[in-house]
Amino acid sequence: MRLFTPEAMREADQKAVEMGYPSLLLMEWAGMKAARVYQELFGHRPAVVLAGKGNNGGDGLVLARHLHLAGVPVRVFAAEGQGGDALLARRALEAHGLEIRPLEEAIWNREEVLVDALFGTGLKGPLEGFHAGLVERMNASGLPILALDLPSGLPYSPHVQATATVAFAAFKTPHFLHREACGKLFLADIGLPKALLEREDLPEIATPEGLLPLLPKRPLTAHKGSVGRVGILGGFRGEGLRYAGAPVLAALGAYRMGAGLVHLVAPEGIPLEPLEAVFHPVQAPSLPPMRVEALAVGMGGGPWGREWAFRALEARLPTVLDADALHLEVAEAYRQAGIPAVLTPHAGEAGRLLGVPPEEVAKDPLEAARTLAEKTGLTVVLKGNPTVVAQGTRLSLNPTGNPALATGGTGDVLSGAIATLLAAGLAPFDAARLGVFLHGLAGDLLAEEKGVGLLAREVAEALPRARRALASGQGTPPFFMDET
Repeated sequence: MRLFTPEAMREADQKAVEMGYPSLLLMEWAGMKAARVYQELFGHRPAVVLAGKGNNGGDGLVLARHLHLAGVPVRVFAAEGQGGDALLARRALEAHGLEIRPLEEAIWNREEVLVDALFGTGLKGPLEGFHAGLVERMNASGLPILALDLPSGLPYSPHVQATATVAFAAFKTPHFLHREACGKLFLADIGLPKALLEREDLPEIATPEGLLPLLPKRPLTAHKGSVGRVGILGGFRGEGLRYAGAPVLAALGAYRMGAGLVHLVAPEGIPLEPLEAVFHPVQAPSLPPMRVEALAVGMGGGPWGREWAFRALEARLPTVLDADALHLEVAEAYRQAGIPAVLTPHAGEAGRLLGVPPEEVAKDPLEAARTLAEKTGLTVVLKGNPTVVAQGTRLSLNPTGNPALATGGTGDVLSGAIATLLAAGLAPFDAARLGVFLHGLAGDLLAEEKGVGLLAREVAEALPRARRALASGQGTPPFFMDET
């Protein structure tokens, strides 16, 4: 599944028309599918449809007709000046006797649901004047809002704060870069030829179907030495400080992702109970002899972080570089050595590596991840919501995860989990996107039960459950709805 920009989606629509697919049929399917979502969410609760004069407004007029035919009370306020397919949709609605009042007269009451069919993806700049005021009134109403294709106003402010959004044909970048504005996401197949949606030049959205073949299988003859052994190098001790928890959490993440054996190289005196790792206590960063297939390095490394990374380099093994091991000279050394490596920065660390403010990274994580992967020549996991995996020209956006994962140590768990998948033989890009998906899914499963207040070790403990969910076909993120 590919992630479209609004421009790429308009291009696909136009190509469909050039191929002979009627644009009116696309609008009809969009409105019909959106009406089904409306009824699934709100039943027969009365609807107020707010329609612009473009194609998004036309989608809303089709929705209004289908709701009316289904017996749902509906009132319609529409802008003047529809043309083309939107005008045909308006005439079809009027043929059923529904009154269409001017958009400027829009009012609603507390029993109704608002349908945002104002602009969708067709917006060229920030809303102003009447439309800005209308969106602010909608948001202040306290009523549920169903947005068609995209909440009107995005990616600018003000924009509609939707309860749910029906994406037509494919998800677009604002659906994930502005998830809070979109509410619950639905994906509606509107009949667009499938070939137009298979754009390899666009970022992918990681899906259970695409990731399931990557999940390492464990044969009946498996033993701890055959399913992947991981070395964890991290921690710091000195000047009255001791950073110990991070490498322990990484080791726990490795075990719970399925590592057969974990070697933990960390400062002397750190608490290990009840972790079953092979412990190599050290007084300074070093690489003791151990048989492993992959490493995770830098967690809790503090002033030792850079040195941990260079000591690990001596092993010439696939490596996850995290936290205090994230330096440009480290990345360059691994690239020159030809070692498969995965960088796992958050926005602040990525900003430091790119020389830009963290806010700039968070504003466009797809571009930031791509730029960092290009700059370092390594695989990049840019952690956030959404998390993005980049390698060369390949980009993968991860749909799992939620704000409950915003707690100390969850990134360390992720590093250990990715290292386990590297040790199992997966290529860095595949290990990264599968590890990120399962880590986020573990957080989603926990958040359904506990809400916020998760502990990093609980996320690690939920990794086997996430693996089972993916293996059994139940790995769909809570908001990532099946096509309706």
